[in-house]
Amino acid sequence: MSSTADIIKTLTAKFNADAAAGLDLVFQFNIEDAENYYVAVKDGTCDVQAGDNDDANVTLIMDSETFKGIATGETDGMQAFMGGKLRTEGDMMLAMKLSELFPV
Repeated sequence: MSSTADIIKTLTAKFNADAAAGLDLVFQFNIEDAENYYVAVKDGTCDVQAGDNDDANVTLIMDSETFKGIATGETDGMQAFMGGKLRTEGDMMLAMKLSELFPV
């Protein structure tokens, strides 16, 4: 199975620049049993970095297994949220945009 770092790197390849036109958002991924990452989306561009961004619009908190499942499409993000495997802080509605920005 791929590591969290490998999967986060695939996000740039999946990025839908058209869906990001005019946006200026930061998504923070706090992976409880691995490294944290953030994704800055601005005007059709995507920048993925390791670490934390204090200016994140929304923070998604989960373990690496849940993250891998959501990133690969094996796990539905809403089901993970409803089942308590995914928590959010900040603007939860922005988390819904992730499926448009990074289609599986």
